[in-house]
Amino acid sequence: MELPGLALVVWMLSCFCAPADGYPNGKVREACTSMIPCHGSSPQPSPEHTITVNGTKFKPGDSIEVQLSGPDFEGFFIQARDAEHLDSPAVGSFMLVDRRLSQLLTCGRTKNSAVSHTSKAKKKFIKVYWIAPGDAPKRVQFLATVVKKYKIWEKVLGPIVSQFNTPSPTTPLNTTPGAISTSHIVSYLSKPFNTSGCGRMKFCIRNPSNCDPENASCFFLSFQQEKSSVFIEMSGPSEGYLSFALSYDKWMGDDDTYLCINEDHSVHVSTTYLIGRSYPVLDSQHALEDVSWRIVDGVLQCSFRRRVRLPGYKGRFNLDASYYIFLADGEASEGGLIYKHSRQPLITNGIYNVMGLPQDIGGSRSPILIKAHGALMFVAWITTVSIGVIVARFFKPVWSQSFLFGKEMWFQVHRILMLTTVTLTSVSFLLPFIYRGGWSHQAGFHPYLGCTVMALTIFQPLMAGFRPSRHAPRRQLFNWFHWSTGTTARILAVVTMFLGMDLPALDLPDPWDTYAMIGFVGWHVGTEVLLEIHSYCLVRKVEVIEDDRVQILQSLTSAEAEGRLFKQIVLTVYVCGNIVFLIAFLSAINQI
Repeated sequence: MELPGLALVVWMLSCFCAPADGYPNGKVREACTSMIPCHGSSPQPSPEHTITVNGTKFKPGDSIEVQLSGPDFEGFFIQARDAEHLDSPAVGSFMLVDRRLSQLLTCGRTKNSAVSHTSKAKKKFIKVYWIAPGDAPKRVQFLATVVKKYKIWEKVLGPIVSQFNTPSPTTPLNTTPGAISTSHIVSYLSKPFNTSGCGRMKFCIRNPSNCDPENASCFFLSFQQEKSSVFIEMSGPSEGYLSFALSYDKWMGDDDTYLCINEDHSVHVSTTYLIGRSYPVLDSQHALEDVSWRIVDGVLQCSFRRRVRLPGYKGRFNLDASYYIFLADGEASEGGLIYKHSRQPLITNGIYNVMGLPQDIGGSRSPILIKAHGALMFVAWITTVSIGVIVARFFKPVWSQSFLFGKEMWFQVHRILMLTTVTLTSVSFLLPFIYRGGWSHQAGFHPYLGCTVMALTIFQPLMAGFRPSRHAPRRQLFNWFHWSTGTTARILAVVTMFLGMDLPALDLPDPWDTYAMIGFVGWHVGTEVLLEIHSYCLVRKVEVIEDDRVQILQSLTSAEAEGRLFKQIVLTVYVCGNIVFLIAFLSAINQI
């Protein structure tokens, strides 16, 4: 047998011996040129499936949405080729929308130049994005091979897209009627957004205030009226998605929402109407025009145009009314599946009409009641209670001869600071319940520990009201209960603040907040240790006959007086340090 004949026989045997399933995993690189997998099936005469795209014109770097749809099918193979030379190699590259249904293949020297199925599961619809290369031909046509069990439709012709300023062909090209949708093509932004015109020509929202959208930490949203439409720009540091919503209140739900989603280094812009706190279902059709995007150094930017009124689109609010405006960011999967944002969205402090007087405003990621809750707790448990404990423990002998309102000064200062702590804690404790309208089930252990701290805070002054006299037999027992309850409350309060600082409603900057709180704890413990060492050194100067600790403390009056100046200096420095920590935390709360 001659060699060509032998090759033909081997090829025929390989086809007939192949299982009917062909390539269930979609690895059909052998079909890159012919687009005909070896299934041993006869090709069907007329196609049942169609290819659609969302634009007819492109320039290098543009992305075009390509959809394959029709009756149930199992396998597919999609390419883009030179429309005037359909036997030429594949042109451009693709990006996926759903990696569960589709995968990228490399045909020839062009990476990701084809798309195929991942399994033989039935499907009705496939969507991908085609990226125009720099050396693209003037006209490009999309082709697909579709497989359903033993049926195969080879090289189904799709629409033709052409570069801008490309004249019409002198001879008709093969295409499929009605395969081009009327939506607009997506383009790539050539340069970043800027803040010129904010407050003068366009309505801007920035966080932090006055930040530059080119900055990697700046969240930016702008609206600029252009006749009967509004041009919108959105920017922020995000590897997943950015979104903004128009809302009638400060609660998520029943909002007109717009999303820019990073889908494997391409951005898909979509709309949705949020219903309560349910997962958003993206609209299959939207009325956004002139869509553009860019991703550079982790900063996602997108822009689009929208008409002021869209009566034909359900869930689209009129832009000439006033709303609260939300700006959120979060993570997204490689296929574009979005996840719940891990922190509170930025919300404007009031309702605004983006078509009204241009303004340049900010917003807050934390509700005012939650900010007040955090601020009051910091004042109570960083400042008043800590100073009150230091005064009661180490300043009895120092201020024993000083009186305030008929009582020893150390006692009055201690009592005033502790009652202030009780008042601040009680008011702060109520604020989250007022904001939430009840118990928060999404705050972890923070509310449980907070309730425990509140109970201990109330119990302390009640117990102090039944304090035995100084020489009563039960005074020693009272002192231990009073000390242990207060110490337990302080420890739990610090733990509760650690947990509360990272909750979405009051998310202080990480890891700064943790380091700052550790610094405060070290500052307080260090001060107590220093004063304890100082007291111990004074004790050594006193001749002690009995080993009873109470007797020792009662004999220290003269020795403690020697260290009065030292203790007053330490207290002054300690109070100044506490105020520095307090100001740092309050400033952080003010900035979120």
